[in-house]
Amino acid sequence: MRLRVDLVLEIEDLRALTGAALERIAADPLLHDDERAHAESAVREDGAEALASLVDPFDLLSEVPGVELTQASWSSEAVAYDPDALEWDLDDEDDDTADDEEDEDDEEDEEDDRAGEGAR
Repeated sequence: MRLRVDLVLEIEDLRALTGAALERIAADPLLHDDERAHAESAVREDGAEALASLVDPFDLLSEVPGVELTQASWSSEAVAYDPDALEWDLDDEDDDTADDEEDEDDEEDEEDDRAGEGAR
C-alpha cells in the first residue's frame, strides 16, 4: 500500500531548524567522517536539507499498529506558497487534476496486470 502525504510548512526559525539538524548529524554513530562533513555542509547551506534530515518516515509510522514500513523516500524543497492558488486547494471538487492522475494510475496498473498475465 502506498501513502502519499504533501506537507506545506513555514520555517519560523531557520537557526533552530539548522541547529537541530546539525545535532542529529553529530549524534549519528553510523555516519563516517566524510559523510558527516557532507551532511553538515548541506544542512548549513539549505534549510530544506535541514528539514529533510530531521524528518524520518520510519519514526512517523512506528506507533501505527499492524503496519511495517518497507520502503520510503522523501525530499524537501522551498516553494512559493499562495494559499489561494488552485494548486494548494485540496478541497476543490471542481479540480479534475487529482481525478485525472488517479485514472492514469489505474490505467497503468491495469496495463501492468495484463502484461503480467501474458508473461505466465
